Amino acid sequence: MGESPIVVRRNRRAERTVANILAATERSLLSDGAERISIIDICKDANLSRGTFYRYFSCQDDLLDVYSRHKREEFYGSMLAATSPHDDPDRRFRALVDFLESYAAQGQATHLLRVAPEYSLRFYQRIFNDSRVRIEEILRDVFDAWDERFCIRVDRDLVSEFLIRYILSEQLVPPDHPGDGVERVEQLIRVLINAAPSRPV
Repeated sequence: MGESPIVVRRNRRAERTVANILAATERSLLSDGAERISIIDICKDANLSRGTFYRYFSCQDDLLDVYSRHKREEFYGSMLAATSPHDDPDRRFRALVDFLESYAAQGQATHLLRVAPEYSLRFYQRIFNDSRVRIEEILRDVFDAWDERFCIRVDRDLVSEFLIRYILSEQLVPPDHPGDGVERVEQLIRVLINAAPSRPV
């Protein structure tokens, strides 16, 4: 049997409350940084009591940990949504690079790096390896197509790691011409492909 309507309503209310707290946390982080984040201010912004807050989070560190996981999954979900409509390998690859370029151009991550550098660096360190794996999964069909097209073994781990390092570098040093990112990435990928050892016939 499924959940009762009362339980479903309670679960939805809890989800809305947590989402409201996380949204207030993001506003506080972007405004004041992680060091000055205040549970009292977050409760005031989210229009809820401290008792309600502590029903979902045990402390400030717990809140920041949940927020980090939330932003990580949000990033992965957006990346998947941007690429999954494209079955053609070339279009899927371009869609991924377009997404990464757009993410870097939004500026929110760069701003967070300025106001909360220690938090931002810890966050990037935590998601680095997992992001590389996720990108490799998204580009599996792309890599298969490149293997066949160029008669090589594409270093999937290297390309995936490069893409993550690319987006991180865009946060640290924003490009002079943001719109050129897609072309620059594609040029470098072509260099990597041309340098790859040929696959035995």
